[in-house]
Amino acid sequence: MVWSIPVARIAGTAVRIHVTFLLFLVWIGASYWRMGGREAAVEGVLFMVLLFACVLAHEFGHILAARRFGIRTPEVTLWPIGGIASLERLPSKPREELIVAVAGPAVNVAIAALIVLALGIGLGDAATAAMDDPRTSLLARLAGANIFLVVFNLLPAFPMDGGRVLRALLAMRMGSLEATRVAARIGQGAAFVFALVGLFTNPMLIVIGLFVYLAATAEAQDMAFRDATRGLPVHAVMIRSLETLPTSATLDDAVDLMLRTSQKEFPVVDGARAPRGLLTRENLIQALHAGGAATPVLEAMTREVPAVGDAEPFDAALAVLTRTRAPALFVLDGDGHLAGLVTLENIGEMMMVRSVRPDWRFRSGKSFA
Repeated sequence: MVWSIPVARIAGTAVRIHVTFLLFLVWIGASYWRMGGREAAVEGVLFMVLLFACVLAHEFGHILAARRFGIRTPEVTLWPIGGIASLERLPSKPREELIVAVAGPAVNVAIAALIVLALGIGLGDAATAAMDDPRTSLLARLAGANIFLVVFNLLPAFPMDGGRVLRALLAMRMGSLEATRVAARIGQGAAFVFALVGLFTNPMLIVIGLFVYLAATAEAQDMAFRDATRGLPVHAVMIRSLETLPTSATLDDAVDLMLRTSQKEFPVVDGARAPRGLLTRENLIQALHAGGAATPVLEAMTREVPAVGDAEPFDAALAVLTRTRAPALFVLDGDGHLAGLVTLENIGEMMMVRSVRPDWRFRSGKSFA
């Protein structure tokens, strides 16, 4: 992810911190310094670091629960508004989504309970502890913050945890697509409430409201897109009209091909038309900067490009493209020859059609290029 810094790897998941989170800590430190000097600034930043450690634990609650159902999580990123775990795919069954959704808040419940027991205070005292009151002990404030995280995250504002719980429960009675539509509408309504309350209280709620609205809209569109392409084979949506480069081609040949076509990705194939790699526009520009026009494309191309058979389901191919984050996907025929290409731009064109005509159904006999 752009502007995020890897800081650790836990249980196979990369932990990243977005630059804006570091700026947020600086702002917290400066605010507390103005109120109480150096000691207050150190305590304020320490509290925020501990709070986001709890947020990270919350995200790993989701991650470990998802792993039980075979869903891997390549990375989790901490932002000023919270943590975002990048699951490879969403749970396929409502029951699985319900378990994954509640696993995060369950971690915060456990943290709050442990702190309350350790301090020997009442749950009500912890829940009402003022998080910005330096007279309240650090641990008591942390317990109160975890209780707040549980309550806030379980609000039925999709795609927050509570919204995912709502969608899972709805999906047990109706289809996943309709459940997502209903949950997304409720989430969008909650986003407006967050923004309205934020105008008079905490501006951070405006940011959260914007994020919830955009995320709910995007996920509803993604679910509709997956529903529209369900059952389609890859060959129905792949790019068929392709210009390719032979393994003997040079960067000079690639530049000529780029300038006379609208392609951005060029498969490099051998004499049997089996793909050996992919030369992207970015590869080409970087190679031109580093070398001369006579440089072989074999030295500039991306070699690790995933491939799928042309009869495989499109949703399986989309999952491969999402998981690998490759620039494109080779589509091979039964003999292992290059039959076509699936790119993010190609998929984007399909999604544009769906955004204009939500009722559009793609035909299995057509290709989109």
